[in-house]
Amino acid sequence: MGYEPSLKKFYRDEVIPQLMKEFGYSSVMQCPKIEKIVLNQGLGDAVQDKKIIEIAMKEMGLISGQKPVATMSKKDIAGFKLRKNTPIGVKVTLRRERMYEFMERLIKVSLPRIRDFNGVEGKMDGRGNYTLGITEQIIFPEINIDAVSKIQGMNITFVTSAKTDGEAFSLLKAFGVPFKQKNK
Repeated sequence: MGYEPSLKKFYRDEVIPQLMKEFGYSSVMQCPKIEKIVLNQGLGDAVQDKKIIEIAMKEMGLISGQKPVATMSKKDIAGFKLRKNTPIGVKVTLRRERMYEFMERLIKVSLPRIRDFNGVEGKMDGRGNYTLGITEQIIFPEINIDAVSKIQGMNITFVTSAKTDGEAFSLLKAFGVPFKQKNK
């Protein structure tokens, strides 16, 4: 067998038994898993300056290790000087090995680099998925801080096979996502 990311091995050896015990699953196949991670960056300023999209695509490619795609506007909006099919964002969908590698870098390296970091919000979307908002792309070590022309935020969505928010929360917590502690 070839290369296997350490987080994937951790999922198989540690997370699955923990979830099976916690939720009383009878089969390994019932355990929720992360299906994909989607990185999305909305760039409203790209309407005036086309270079913003190119820079964002380059940065997103460095962060994810995969070529991003530009997202296009769906309709004309005169108030925003927006035309249909104008690039207004960048996104990348990570699956399999790249997904596990990105998640490990995010949890162990990037999130701890945020100033005054005390955990991420634990609010799920109601369908077992979780979206994490990041305000600065410079928390990723792949980005050269001196070369950044504009600080951009992004959304990172973890799409899981979990049926409930509780299952998804336990899955992500077992992976080591640093959720904020609830005050009791």
